[in-house]
Amino acid sequence: MARNVAVARRFVRSVLDGVAPEVADTAELLAGELMTNVVIHARTEAEVRVWAVDGRAQVRVTDHRPECGLVPHDRHPYACTGRGLELVEELATGHGVHSTEDRKTVWFEVWPRTPGPPASAWETLAPSGRMATVTLNDVPYALYWAAQQHWEGLLRELFLAPAAAGHAQVPPADLATAQDTSNMICACMTAAVQQETPDSSTLSLLVAFPADTAPDVTALSTVLDLGDEAAQQASLLTLPALPQLRAFRHWLFDEITGQLSGGHPTAWTMTPGTPGATPTDLAPWDASEVEAANVPTVAADDRNRIIAVNSAAAGLLGWQAHDLLEQRLTVLIPEHLRSRHLSAFSSLLLTGEPRILGRSVPVRALHRDGRLVPVRLSVQTQEAVDGRTVFVAQLSATTAAPTAPGSAPGTAQPGTAQDASSGAASGAASGAASGAASGAAHDGGYATRPAPGPVHLPVTTKKARRARIDRAAPELSLFAEAGRALASTLDLNERLRRVCRVLTQQLADWCAIDLIDEHRQVERVCIVHRDPRAPIAAGHFGALAPLSGTASGSLPRVLRGAGPLLIDIVPPAGQARSPLDVRQLELLEQLGGDSALIAPLRVQRDVIGALTLVRTGDERPFTKDDIPLVAELARSLAVGVDNARLHQHTHTNAEQLQRALLPELPRTEHLELAARYLPSSTTAEVGGDWYDAFTLPNGDTALVIGDVTGHDLQAAVFMSTLRNMLRGIAVTHPEPPSDVLHRLDLAHHTLALHTTATCIYAVLKNQGSGPEHSLHHASAGHPPPLLTSSDGHSRYLDTAGGLLIGLDPDLPRHTAHTPLPPDSTLLLYTDGLIERRTEPLDHGMTRLRRHAARHARDPLHTFCDDLIIEYGTDNTDDIALLALRTPHSAPPAQHPCERHGRS
Repeated sequence: MARNVAVARRFVRSVLDGVAPEVADTAELLAGELMTNVVIHARTEAEVRVWAVDGRAQVRVTDHRPECGLVPHDRHPYACTGRGLELVEELATGHGVHSTEDRKTVWFEVWPRTPGPPASAWETLAPSGRMATVTLNDVPYALYWAAQQHWEGLLRELFLAPAAAGHAQVPPADLATAQDTSNMICACMTAAVQQETPDSSTLSLLVAFPADTAPDVTALSTVLDLGDEAAQQASLLTLPALPQLRAFRHWLFDEITGQLSGGHPTAWTMTPGTPGATPTDLAPWDASEVEAANVPTVAADDRNRIIAVNSAAAGLLGWQAHDLLEQRLTVLIPEHLRSRHLSAFSSLLLTGEPRILGRSVPVRALHRDGRLVPVRLSVQTQEAVDGRTVFVAQLSATTAAPTAPGSAPGTAQPGTAQDASSGAASGAASGAASGAASGAAHDGGYATRPAPGPVHLPVTTKKARRARIDRAAPELSLFAEAGRALASTLDLNERLRRVCRVLTQQLADWCAIDLIDEHRQVERVCIVHRDPRAPIAAGHFGALAPLSGTASGSLPRVLRGAGPLLIDIVPPAGQARSPLDVRQLELLEQLGGDSALIAPLRVQRDVIGALTLVRTGDERPFTKDDIPLVAELARSLAVGVDNARLHQHTHTNAEQLQRALLPELPRTEHLELAARYLPSSTTAEVGGDWYDAFTLPNGDTALVIGDVTGHDLQAAVFMSTLRNMLRGIAVTHPEPPSDVLHRLDLAHHTLALHTTATCIYAVLKNQGSGPEHSLHHASAGHPPPLLTSSDGHSRYLDTAGGLLIGLDPDLPRHTAHTPLPPDSTLLLYTDGLIERRTEPLDHGMTRLRRHAARHARDPLHTFCDDLIIEYGTDNTDDIALLALRTPHSAPPAQHPCERHGRS
């Protein structure tokens, strides 16, 4: 009975009266823990023996169930059970267990001023009777430990509090069976894990269970479901299981009972997901992945404390990342949403039912300066290796304007869409990101953020450690060569081919890499064989099949996050279980393979592909000892692929932005226009150079060329602002170009755009009905236009110079007037066309003038293309140019009917 624990503690205290207080206190504490174990696990009469010799306390606790062996537990600071034997290990001078036919005795000694506890001397008993092997594929060990800790805590409350068991309607006999079965499962799982080389997010285990235990496992599952229901009704102190823990527990118990009854195994990755319990979320949470993420990300624990944040999230909200660690998440939540934040997460913890997990919810976050920043919030749960459930929130800024400090936070602002429902969503989303229900009751506590770095299973065999040490030097060489290959080119597919060549020289006979695109389509991008003469059919490359939720086989499992998987018996292609599996086994059949390792390419929580390594000879097959090396290679390769994709994504977005910013040239009668834009070869695909041409209301043609300081996205934004302002001023104020530039400079200063820019604004006016045109132009510090006649005479129009935009809007500007002869070419350009670091500017201008003279009779588009080819190679600055050619002669007169389209 539970009161026997208190009786045992008082007995120990009475016997040790007169012993040093620290010895007596420790002995009393440890005796209480051992008696609790007897009450919960053995459930028999107990005998406690205590004596003291020379100030040393010795305690023996005996029960009458020797077949109920000790259950080993991994040390997790967040576990609510399993601490009794750990405390004995940490605090006792010596400890151990002795078993006979009819009793089991656990003992310990406590000495004063002991130098430190010895290594563990616990002896565990294997289950008796006939055993059967259960195959558990793709077990995410972090999720398993979190689920185990929750169900043990639930059983502990049901057992120690009869009222709790009554609320759950659990009969005492069923509860005893459930407790014994839980201990058996934990012991068998721990024994299986210890036989693995644990360096992956998932483990595929062969677990030996008693062959006749299926009914007991069913009883355990029923008891836990009843307890969970009682917890959801707030009848227990233990919180109900979160959805992913409940889903995993059901899968585990179903696999045990099903396979013991003759069924076939189903991998966790093949289990349909539920909200917040998707089987693909297999990797344990790692603070370093949050910090390295490009998307603004915040992670919080169930005490409402921020345990990891990256610079992107901190910068979005006006913080330094290190200043946010260990602060309550409410520091980022608007005050009027904090009560909803607490209420929403309390609901999640108290009911175990998710409402907004995995959804993208529009909310407003609190900036450090008091502004409300509109964001979209997506929250997921993830288990850590220490047994915690961590709430990971990704933020993405929206285009809505931030709310200024001092505005009424609960009042809808003009132009916004805030209402009660959006506020509720905001509170629910914010709450799920934090874990505030239990956090509201805790202010203290130790730091929870683990040191950044790779996550490894904290259980490993001596054999695995020794193998790593023995192979350290060759591994370093392999990683160095693979790293050089991965950084040797910008082309992703060529990078992967070079890496595979390195791997086939040192690790495998052949290898393949498959990648997943944004549409979940799987593409085989690389197959490399050690023997260059080995035939590889073209049909093995390219698109394979979409990654569906029902696809079976080793490759689909890995692409869902399992592995690395060791394939020591390669099945024939005829046994394939899905289209993806067919393609994989067909490749293995053609190129041969006696053993293989397939590892996921994982970046944060997403699997972006798979690496397949194959050995064709049976003299050196892949073994479990190779898993840590391949897992580390796959991690490095995944980072390289992700970086390459990010670069390509940035490149593509920049090109799209560039196309959006460059205007369409107007179709002007009798005038020919052409333009080119070439970004710097050393920067992003956008910059501060721009050109423009448009027709004014009076029919004149406006020409613009400009260059904002800088060669990046910010410069492009300033450029777009100036271009649009110039268009508006030119259209609404048909004034001389110098006045238009003056107005532009004044607007620039009024809007406090902290940059400078050069610019030429020119207006082309037709002189009557002939081919002659007059150019009215003004410059703000820009290189002068180049005018080239059809006979090759060229000159710069340098009589309209002025200060840059952004320096002094009060200084006067000048408009120049230049006639343009027929068939002449006017070229406006930016300084990237003529400037070179190794020569004076005059040399570049002379070279451009001579080139224009030589090509004066070329078609205008050819003229522009030649300029880009000649001067755009290895350019370190953006280049923009705008060219105009006047007509040869007067256009033929049109009949009035023809002008109106009538015959």
